[in-house]
Amino acid sequence: MVLIGFPRARADDPVDITDPEANPARPTVSTPATLPPAGYLQFESGSLGAITSPEFSTRVGINNVTKLALNSRLELLVQTEPYVHSRLGSNTAEIHPGEVFAGVQAVALQGQGAVPTISVSYIRRLYESPAPELDTGTFRESVSILLSNDMFGFHFDSNFIVLEQTDHGIRRAQQAQTLSISHPLHRFILAGEIWHFTQPFLAGNAVGMLWALSYPLRRSLVVDAGFDHGLTRTSTHWETFVGFTYLLPHRLWKRRR
Repeated sequence: MVLIGFPRARADDPVDITDPEANPARPTVSTPATLPPAGYLQFESGSLGAITSPEFSTRVGINNVTKLALNSRLELLVQTEPYVHSRLGSNTAEIHPGEVFAGVQAVALQGQGAVPTISVSYIRRLYESPAPELDTGTFRESVSILLSNDMFGFHFDSNFIVLEQTDHGIRRAQQAQTLSISHPLHRFILAGEIWHFTQPFLAGNAVGMLWALSYPLRRSLVVDAGFDHGLTRTSTHWETFVGFTYLLPHRLWKRRR
């Protein structure tokens, strides 16, 4: 599973409002349709531990997504998992680098009022890893429609995803839907999410419920932690994660007048 989403509801901002504001897309599965500030590098890094899945007994990985919005409507991203430690039953533990993806996200409609922000994204795998994957499997490429909006004091992120799964040269279509709802809780942000991925090579469905807390240490730095519980037989039973989002507070190029 690629953890490419984050609760977007805002707690009260820290005193220092001179920093540009990060736009986290972790730790939920849902990805926000909105983009980070244009011209700034954003790093979304963390660690995820999981137990009991069709491909492993235990799995621990370190992941990172680097993003750069070229303007208010177009973003480039690279996703890596440089370290994966896994074990299946009593077998010897294995250590591998994870997969590498690159992609682009474009805002099709800027939200205003009751109208949500709508974006589309395309992600392509650049490196296929031998490390075992989570219950959602690994994909060769994916296309997503992303929606984000604020209503009644809550923030909503919803994704509709079509992916191409591959296994020993065989290709299968996979579909996924996610819904994340978040709300400020004093300085914290509480998020709950339900997600579903079809499993074409297992003839099953992976469904999970995720809960997460985040805390903005400052506008450009947000830390997070949470857990996910699989709800079907072929879902990963438990996942826990911790990480942060950091927006480098130095613009890569001068703003156009």
